[in-house]
Amino acid sequence: MKRVRAAVNRVRGPLKRITKHWRSAAVLIGLLLVLSVENPPSMSMEARVDRELTGRQFDFLTWEIEALWQKFTHGLLSPQRAMTDQAQRDFVLEYLALVGEAQSLEDQIRRFYVNPEIENPEAVTAGVRARRTELRAAIRARQPLAEAILEEQVATVLADEGFGLLGQDLPPVKMHFTPLPQLLVISPRDRIDRIFQLNLEHGLSTAEREAIEEQIDSTFDVSSLVTGIGGLSAYPAMLLESSSVNWAAEVTAHEWTHHYLSPRPLGRYYLSSGETRTINETVASIVGKEIGRQVVARYYPKHLPPEPEPRPEPSEEEPPEPSEPPVFDFRQEMRETRIRVDELLAEGRIEEAEAYMERRRRVFVEHGYAVRKLNQAYFAFYGAYADHPGAAGEDPIGPAVREVFDRSPDLRTFVDSLAGVTTLEELETVVGELRQQPSAQGSLTPADDGLSTEIPLGCLPNQVGHSGN
Repeated sequence: MKRVRAAVNRVRGPLKRITKHWRSAAVLIGLLLVLSVENPPSMSMEARVDRELTGRQFDFLTWEIEALWQKFTHGLLSPQRAMTDQAQRDFVLEYLALVGEAQSLEDQIRRFYVNPEIENPEAVTAGVRARRTELRAAIRARQPLAEAILEEQVATVLADEGFGLLGQDLPPVKMHFTPLPQLLVISPRDRIDRIFQLNLEHGLSTAEREAIEEQIDSTFDVSSLVTGIGGLSAYPAMLLESSSVNWAAEVTAHEWTHHYLSPRPLGRYYLSSGETRTINETVASIVGKEIGRQVVARYYPKHLPPEPEPRPEPSEEEPPEPSEPPVFDFRQEMRETRIRVDELLAEGRIEEAEAYMERRRRVFVEHGYAVRKLNQAYFAFYGAYADHPGAAGEDPIGPAVREVFDRSPDLRTFVDSLAGVTTLEELETVVGELRQQPSAQGSLTPADDGLSTEIPLGCLPNQVGHSGN
């Protein structure tokens, strides 16, 4: 027993010393924690913006769980497989017609509430709101099947274009009509560059958007924009609800392209630079338009918009006769605006550039384009969609990607030839190599379905995180 007590005493001594030291260490750590709270270290702008807008960010976790569960439960039955092609087409068109009617009723209700001559808009809109409730219930019940049909239709066209493995599209085409987050875009004032973006909660009012922008601009001396988006490449892809089959088909294919590029350099390094992002978005825009148009042509031919007619070239021998004033060209006007803004910023004339953008914004509004804010952040966001002239200005990326598209024998070749490209230099190398090759027979013809450039298909690849302004 004495030997046991002696052994215990020998151990107890060192334990006391260790405990004493650990108590001191614990006190020291506690003091450091307190001091760190009282005097926080300098934080990056991204972390500070994130902290400033805590509670205003979109809840992606809840959204993903609900969306994936809906896809899983519907996939257990897959009732669309028992439907004929005609029945599937009719179902989708009926679903979209319900969406259109519901949106029309919502617009009616909104107009009643803003009309100062109506004293009791709640009573006046009672019948309309009841009908809207019925429509919304019908839309919710039909939505999973309509989505599944559209997914399979897009997947079929993608497979015909050579995408997929052993008859399966990879990754599988998945999308979900849903209210989308608002996107906060931040650019420096002295140049146009998307340096940070954050997904905010859905449904922010115009006043709330303005307040957030003012808060961010004044706190960090930057240019910011809170804008709506038309699609987002979460998985399943998030799509803005629309009654247009052209819109649904195009955005589904656009977001799938981001999914396809995600494991490849062009998708993996999406956030690394503005060049990578612009190449990525331009590729996705081209694929979206091409596949979307093919889907509508195959399954919904009556809804296929006509091909845009080429503009006639003026004769060199005879000057054109005087005619009506030219139609306001949104893309061309926005392109010229961007070019001038870039010139002013390059000369360090920031305030002059900002005043110029505001004057130009008013011109766009006068011609029917509801541009709420035109600033550096606007161009940093919209300029990434460079498949057509517009907010990208003289950025050479858009024309270079278009040239690769025009010189490619098929869509799969076009995408794969750029999947490993992340810089303008690499893109120019691809263009140079294609110029050395004989012209491809049957190369792709660019198509434009007339969707407004004021509503781009903004998106982020491989992350839960773009459309009107």
